[in-house]
Amino acid sequence: ASAKQPAPGIKRSVFGKMKDGQTIDLYTLTNRNGMRVSITKYGGRVVSVFVPDRNVKFDDVVLGFDDLQGYLGNNPFFGAIIGRYANRIAHGRFTLDGVSYKLPINDGPNSLHGGTQGFDKRVWKARELSQDHPALELTYLSKDGEEGYPGNLSAKVVYTLEEDNAIRIDYTATTDKDTVVNLTNHSYFNLAGQGNGNILKQIMMINADRFTPIDATLIPTGKLESVQ
Repeated sequence: ASAKQPAPGIKRSVFGKMKDGQTIDLYTLTNRNGMRVSITKYGGRVVSVFVPDRNVKFDDVVLGFDDLQGYLGNNPFFGAIIGRYANRIAHGRFTLDGVSYKLPINDGPNSLHGGTQGFDKRVWKARELSQDHPALELTYLSKDGEEGYPGNLSAKVVYTLEEDNAIRIDYTATTDKDTVVNLTNHSYFNLAGQGNGNILKQIMMINADRFTPIDATLIPTGKLESVQ
């Protein structure tokens, strides 16, 4: 007899409390294959991804913490939504429509991942979209001038757990003023499962012809070099 398939859905639980007492929830999405993805409202962070291997053995393949306190301390953006602008902006400055904007410097001479209080450190509003095909919508309003960026920016991120064990992330944003935006997810993967050694024997293929060389402070030079 075949094993009983788990019921797909979304389960909400308490993940911890902010220093101001605000309760932070954790949402666990499960599909028919038993794959589970947990996401917290704090920073829209992917906390865990339990996925089966070829022998249907489940393991958590992303790095993270078991409770909110780990994320409130210093950590390398584990699983977070990065915004308003992922990666580095040289010298924390950019010019748009003839206006120069100054951003917080938090990575050597540059501004990294949206500044000192980027999207990874904000509490997002969560809404369960679907139980049958589990999907979670997170929204956040970044106000005009936040971390030095212009315009009120309404950001929306939808995490969907697909039937083929894919995690789909859809980003949208609207603004009332010209601005810059570059959203991403910052998960660290270990396909052997969290705690099972390092990733140095794992191989990833990137189907690319060219790459962007960087300077000593990790800013792209503007050249596009051949991967050869």
